[in-house]
Amino acid sequence: MHQLPSSIIPLLEMMKKLGASDLHMKTGLPPVYRIAGALRRTDIPPLDPDGEQIEKLMREIMPERRAHLYDEKGALDFSYHLPDGDRFRINVLRAGEHMHAAVRRVNAVIPSFEDLHLPPIYRKVAQEAHEGLVLVVGVTGCGKSTTMAAMLDHVNATRPVHIISVEDPVEFLLKPKKAIISQREIGLDLESFADGLRSAVRQDPDVIFVGELRDRETITAALQAAETGHLVFGTLHTADTMQTLTRILEFFSHDEHEFIRSAVANSLQAVFAQRLLPAADPKISRVPATEVLLGEPIVTDKIRNGEDEDLPAVIASNEEGGMHSFTRSLVRLYNEELVFLDTAMEYAPHREQLESEIRGIKTTAQSLVHRVKRRDGG
Repeated sequence: MHQLPSSIIPLLEMMKKLGASDLHMKTGLPPVYRIAGALRRTDIPPLDPDGEQIEKLMREIMPERRAHLYDEKGALDFSYHLPDGDRFRINVLRAGEHMHAAVRRVNAVIPSFEDLHLPPIYRKVAQEAHEGLVLVVGVTGCGKSTTMAAMLDHVNATRPVHIISVEDPVEFLLKPKKAIISQREIGLDLESFADGLRSAVRQDPDVIFVGELRDRETITAALQAAETGHLVFGTLHTADTMQTLTRILEFFSHDEHEFIRSAVANSLQAVFAQRLLPAADPKISRVPATEVLLGEPIVTDKIRNGEDEDLPAVIASNEEGGMHSFTRSLVRLYNEELVFLDTAMEYAPHREQLESEIRGIKTTAQSLVHRVKRRDGG
């Protein structure tokens, strides 16, 4: 491909062939793909500096009824899919008075927990939680949507329930198995997450998925649904479990914090935080380091009483039940040879602690080998 095609379709199809997760289109540069976490420029000539080429390509697939939002606000999110089922999450934005675009390829096949290299606690919560709030949190591009799709599809495959999702946009299409499903998209089926949640509770749902808890009204509606017997899944843009409650409280005035703390404590089932790391095996590309906080009685007491600073110690002392820190997750990834040591160190929140734990494991292993050799006369 040495010249810009007249349609966006060949550029999208090339993402699958290259194994690219993202496509970036910016004025004055050739199209750029993200492959295995790194940006790679194509050999296509640079896009014209006035933005007309990008505008022409993206207007071709932009939903007509939503195009005015880009014109009015300078940004728009929407989804698009090819006839073969490949789905894309697309963001167009105005920068320097010209259109730029970022395209994320979403695999049409929903991966399993094993495919994603997620610890067993993810499956356990998806299987056993029947009401309350389950959150998957992390920064942009950390795989929240994919993890959430795996959890929802597990529910879909194992329970005769009614699942309603409110997404912006719909990324993974859930095909009914044991469950019945309604997936609704912001801008196409409804105006906002809060509207979708308020109407969802009147539609006899068992499980509700809200694509992002991004404002006060949505968080309030999600908590109310979780407290009234529904299982509510949601994502939140925070780096770790500790920041999750802080982020939720930021949407409310200080005199409401006690009430919100109580609501979260009453409904919380789990918070799963994750970060994607380059994998040791190039065939895998990336693997998640995870941090897990479960809604155990001691956790709900700490949240209700405002003792958030104690939560890391609670996580560290309750690892038998599935809770664990990022450090413990990195140790597991290293021991299972899923990441290299320098990668684990680069992403470690506390490098000295990680180094100490890995050194301790090596020392223990060496001691066991020495004992076996002595016993066998080696």
